[in-house]
Amino acid sequence: MPHHLTDTDAAVDWLLQRIDGPLRIAAPLALGKPHRLLNALYARLEHDATRPLQLYTALSLNPPLATGDGLQACFMRPFITRHFGADFPRLAYADAMARDALPAHVQVEEFYMQSGALLGSSQAQRCYTSLNYTHAADAVAQRAPQAIVQKVARREGSTRLSLSCNNDITQDTLDAIAARGLPRPLLVAEVDPELPWLGGTATVDETFFDAVVTPPGPHPRLFGLPRQPVADADYAIGLYASTLVRDGGTLQIGIGTLADALSHALVLRHTDNARYRRIIDALDPRLADSPLVRDIGGLEPFATGLYGCCEMLNEGFRMLVQSGVIRRKVHHDPALMQRLADGGASGEDHARLDAEGEYLHGAFYLGSPEFYDWLRHLPGDECRAIGMRRISEINKLHGDETLRRLQRRQARFFNSCMMATALGAAVSDALDDGRVVSGVGGQYNFVAMAHALADARGVLMFRALREDGAATQSNVRWNYGHTTIPRHLRDIYIDEYGIADLRGRTDEDCVIAMTGIADAAFQRPLLQQARATGKLARDFQPPVHWQRNRADDLAARLAPFRRDGSLPDYPLGSDFTAIEQDLLRALTWLQRNTRTRGGKLRTVVAALRHPASDGDADHLLRMGLEQPGTFGGRLNARLLRLALARTAKP
Repeated sequence: MPHHLTDTDAAVDWLLQRIDGPLRIAAPLALGKPHRLLNALYARLEHDATRPLQLYTALSLNPPLATGDGLQACFMRPFITRHFGADFPRLAYADAMARDALPAHVQVEEFYMQSGALLGSSQAQRCYTSLNYTHAADAVAQRAPQAIVQKVARREGSTRLSLSCNNDITQDTLDAIAARGLPRPLLVAEVDPELPWLGGTATVDETFFDAVVTPPGPHPRLFGLPRQPVADADYAIGLYASTLVRDGGTLQIGIGTLADALSHALVLRHTDNARYRRIIDALDPRLADSPLVRDIGGLEPFATGLYGCCEMLNEGFRMLVQSGVIRRKVHHDPALMQRLADGGASGEDHARLDAEGEYLHGAFYLGSPEFYDWLRHLPGDECRAIGMRRISEINKLHGDETLRRLQRRQARFFNSCMMATALGAAVSDALDDGRVVSGVGGQYNFVAMAHALADARGVLMFRALREDGAATQSNVRWNYGHTTIPRHLRDIYIDEYGIADLRGRTDEDCVIAMTGIADAAFQRPLLQQARATGKLARDFQPPVHWQRNRADDLAARLAPFRRDGSLPDYPLGSDFTAIEQDLLRALTWLQRNTRTRGGKLRTVVAALRHPASDGDADHLLRMGLEQPGTFGGRLNARLLRLALARTAKP
């Protein structure tokens, strides 16, 4: 039986008594980290160089910090306290690593990082391990960890514990350790009453663990991802992507506003098909008759529904389940799945599928407080239809390949990248100077699966433009000094200007397709480079319709649907109040219009001339600027009034 404790310091004592010398500890990524236990361990060892600590993990999540007295900080401070809770246990080691302040005897290795958060941390960059998600378990096993610590859920009256949010690599790691002939590490669970209980393959008997820590209350909230507003470009990308999904197929989506937009588009397609088709026609009148959409996708509602299979379950999947888009069940019996595929399934087969099948599989989950609340209160039949699996089951085919091929028919794997080259390579995880933005994660796994499955496609989504300081740059590049997905695995790319189908195409075909979805301002240099390197015929002339690839043109096409609520700012719900949503639009406008020295000057002059409005009182109060006592505060108040006026909704 496991050793039961209620105090994290006592748990650290228990651990240190059983491990001599340096400590090698592993912890899951994201939500599955036992924050309080890890903080107690770090506090004990931070100043004790006689007990070196190595921690193997990924995605160490802390709420953002709001420092200074600028407008962004004034907005963020109250929101952070309300959303995450004043008692949220920040990961002390992560804060130290972010400022390069980990002591010399403490090292943290991560294979995935919070996007962009650690670009300036030498300690994080030096200790990053570049891995496919499916290789992470064996990489941890190579380090021979002495303990694995993990947050779990407990259900009253049960002796079983749920790995809940992180069924991804703990058991794979134990198998990899055993395969190497290494001793089984100590397993320590921290019970969190806030963590939703998920059953089935996510549960283990409590004897799976050597120690179970149940800290007393109050229990901090789970880390909740704030849902962000969806811009015009995001919606266009999501709408294009939604046309490539086949009814009765399989769906994998990433995270962020592109995935939110895709989820909303799929829900619209299913629940309000007439409106969906009007939006598609306004976006691109040629899309409905596109051979690609006809051959691999569709515009019709989902008569059969989709099966969701994704490393990460998130907000979008909640909406897709609730709206009935995701409802195609799969079974773990290969023979039954084969009979279904062959059309020879019996009534008993269908009854088993209905009773025992699952329509959503994931390895970990992360989302908003509303998402966690949905998981907590799922009816029994819906809860049983969601299966948390090992990452080795989700992100690859081999191991139980026959079954997975039968389950994953007409699979569409949607992921995001930062940039793409005209010849089809993707840049998703790092910069050309070597610094890591996030990590490879499972992106390569899904790209490889898209090529391995006969009727699958892999889609990489990205925004056509990015702001780099005072300059606007194209994300369709001729070349770039870092590659995540090589060009020989090119498949489909989507940005706000269209779809580029590159699979099996020549280099010249790829150059034309990718330039055709580049912003109009950046098309000529791409074509010139292609001609100069012999990749494009010198007499090639770009079609006239390419000149529509402009942000203002796109905004005009989508404007009626933004106004009538078909494409809302927050399609999956919002964690911001109505006042805060206004402020976010205003702050985004200010940021965009003050990137250059000239822009700052023009904006300040306009703000000084802008008349005050009584309608701004609540917004100024929320920002603490109702009665500014300094020149800087008064200027900020004027800037905010101007931005609110410029971004006010009709």
